[in-house]
Amino acid sequence: MPLNLWDGDEMKFRKKPIIIEAEQWFPDKNIDCVKIGITINSTTGNYVKAHMIETLEGTMIVSPGDWIIKGVNGEIYPCKQDIFEKTYEPVEEVTP
Repeated sequence: MPLNLWDGDEMKFRKKPIIIEAEQWFPDKNIDCVKIGITINSTTGNYVKAHMIETLEGTMIVSPGDWIIKGVNGEIYPCKQDIFEKTYEPVEEVTP
């Protein structure tokens, strides 16, 4: 049975149509904000090297195929491929 988090008074919202910059990342692609760091493997407890990015929410691991997005305020964050495809679509070049 699904958990009902709402009390019936919720409102519905649509994301504003904004244009973002994004680039898909793979290990052979150099994107300045992606750095190599050390993290702990949650299964083994061993230290492992990982590709990471500093975001407003803290350090996040970047996996091959993730999209690196520059948000509306210049913030940088990674986005998984499946979420990116559901959320964004290509646009024609926009000139001010």
